Amino acid sequence: MGYVDEVLARVAKQNPEQAEFKQAVEEVLGSLRPVIERDEEKYRKQAILERLTTPDRQILFRVAWVDDAGQTQVNNAYRVQFNNAIGPYKGGLRLHPSVDLSIIKFLGFEQIFKNALTGLPIGGGKGGCDFDPKGKSDREIMAFCQSFMTELAKYIGADMDVPAGDIGTGAREIGYLFGQYKRLKGVYEGVLTGKGLEYGGSLVRTEATGYGLLYLVDELLKDHAQSLRGKTVTVSGAGNVAIYAIKKAQELGAKVVTCSDSTGWVYDPAGIDVALLQEVKEVKRARLTEYVAKRASSKYYEGHGVWSVKTDIALPCATQNELHLADAKQLVENGVLAVAEGANMPTTLEATKYLQEHGVLFVPGKAANAGGVAVSALEMSQNSERLSWTFEQTDEKLKEIMQKIYQNIKQAAKEYGFEDDFVLGANIAGFKKVAAAMEAQGIY
Repeated sequence: MGYVDEVLARVAKQNPEQAEFKQAVEEVLGSLRPVIERDEEKYRKQAILERLTTPDRQILFRVAWVDDAGQTQVNNAYRVQFNNAIGPYKGGLRLHPSVDLSIIKFLGFEQIFKNALTGLPIGGGKGGCDFDPKGKSDREIMAFCQSFMTELAKYIGADMDVPAGDIGTGAREIGYLFGQYKRLKGVYEGVLTGKGLEYGGSLVRTEATGYGLLYLVDELLKDHAQSLRGKTVTVSGAGNVAIYAIKKAQELGAKVVTCSDSTGWVYDPAGIDVALLQEVKEVKRARLTEYVAKRASSKYYEGHGVWSVKTDIALPCATQNELHLADAKQLVENGVLAVAEGANMPTTLEATKYLQEHGVLFVPGKAANAGGVAVSALEMSQNSERLSWTFEQTDEKLKEIMQKIYQNIKQAAKEYGFEDDFVLGANIAGFKKVAAAMEAQGIY
C-alpha cells in the first residue's frame, strides 16, 4: 500500500462518521499522488500527510443563551484550528442547523489550501455552531453571539486565529462578536474580518467571493480563447456569494438566468435583476417567491433544478454537495463549457469526475472562491497598518490575486502532466507551499 492510501485508510478509521471531512481528504490526497510519488520517502518520514490531515486542535464547546421568551437555549459550537504553517489560522464561522464536526473539519481542511493559494500569509481553520439565525430577533442574535464569543475568545487573536463570516454570519453577527471580544479582552485588534466599515472593515469584502469567482472565470475563458461576453450563466444560491457573482458576471457581459434558495429556484430568461434580488434577500430576507411576484419575466420552481437549464457556464454558489452526478450529466448534455465553484465543495466527487472526463473546464472552490478570504487577509493588513484602502485599490488587488491563482493552478497541473486539470493543480499548488513551510519549521 502506498503512502497516500495508508493515510486515507488512517483518516477513514479515525473519523468513521465524518463523511464530508473524508470526502474532502479523499479529493485532495487523491490528486496529490503525482507529487507524493516523486518523493514519497521524504514525505512519509516527516509524516507530512498525517500532520496535514490531523488538526492542530479541535475545540468543542456549548453555547447557552436566553431567548425572548426567557427560555435558556443550548447549542453545540466548534473551532478547528487545522494548520498554521504559513500564518495565523484563518476561516469563517458558520451558523446553521447542519453544522457538526465533520462539516467544520472539511471546511477547515479545504481552507488550508485555499488560503495558501491566495499567496498571503494565512493558515487554515474554521468554526461554527448549529444555531440558526433565521427567525431570531436582534436581541436573541446578540445574546447568542455574546455567549459564543465568551468561550471562543480564549482561543483566538490577531496573530493567532482570525475568524470571519460564513453562512449565517453576516455584518450583524460579526459586529456583536467583535463587541464582545473587545469587552472581554480590553483590546482593539483585527481579530475578526468582515467587520463594518465604521470599525475596521474593508471595502470589497462583501463583494469579494462573488467578484473573485468571476475574475478567475474571466481569466480561465480568456486563456481558452473564450469570453464571458454573450455567455449564458446559471448560478445556484441567493446569498452573498451568488448575488455578487451575478452582478459581476453581468457587468462583464454575461446573462445570468437562475438563482436559488433552500426551497426552490428562479429561472429568468431576461436576466436576473440584481437590484430586485438584493432587495428580496438582503433587505427583506424573504423567499424567492417574492422576486417572481415582482418580476414578470421570471418563473419559480420548487425544489432542485437549476442545473437543468441550458447554459454556457455553471456557478454553484449555495452549499456543499449540491451538484450531483445527474446534474453533471444534464450540464454536459446541454453543452456547458465551464463549471467554477463559488461555494465550498458544492460538487460531488462523482459529478466532478464526470465533468472533467467530458471536457468541461472545472475549477474547484479552493481556487475559485478564494476571493473572500483574500480580501479578509487584506482587511487584516489594513488593520495592522491602521489604514483603509479605497474600493478601487482593494478591488484591483483582489483581481490580481485571482488572476495569479488561476495561473498558478494552471502551471502546477501542467508541470505534472495534467494540463487543464484544475482540481489537481489547485491541490498541488496549495500543498507544495504548505508542505515546504512545514518542513522548514521542523516537527511540532
